[in-house]
Amino acid sequence: MTTSHLIAVDGSEPSTRAVKQAIVDATSLKECPHIYLVNVQPALPSNVTRFIDDKTVDDFQRETGEQALALAKAKLTTAGLAFSSHILVGEAAPTIVEFAQEKHCSQIIMGAHGFGSVVGLFMGSVTVKVVHLSPVPVLLVK
Repeated sequence: MTTSHLIAVDGSEPSTRAVKQAIVDATSLKECPHIYLVNVQPALPSNVTRFIDDKTVDDFQRETGEQALALAKAKLTTAGLAFSSHILVGEAAPTIVEFAQEKHCSQIIMGAHGFGSVVGLFMGSVTVKVVHLSPVPVLLVK
């Protein structure tokens, strides 16, 4: 049975480093895992969506997600790794963890932005929340 890893990508430099590390790790294994490349777009507030039709909102979230995923997809393709990309909508941390559980991922890989523990606590860091919520190992790449 093939293992699978989830890489959470937001288009930032830390998430690009996470993709690079995932490639190094995957290529060192006897059998490369399937990679789920995931970007989570926030749901727009109702005071915005009541003035915009659903198609426009969906298109905006898809386009923004595709921009965030573009570099990661290119790196994984160049490395020859099997992956599928997914743009999800919701609160980032629980959405990432739920998707990883649904797909039976053995690991979540994500970049750490390095704000520090105090700033992370006040900002509600996505990485801190994923680590807290996830029943599977989380690899944070700095």
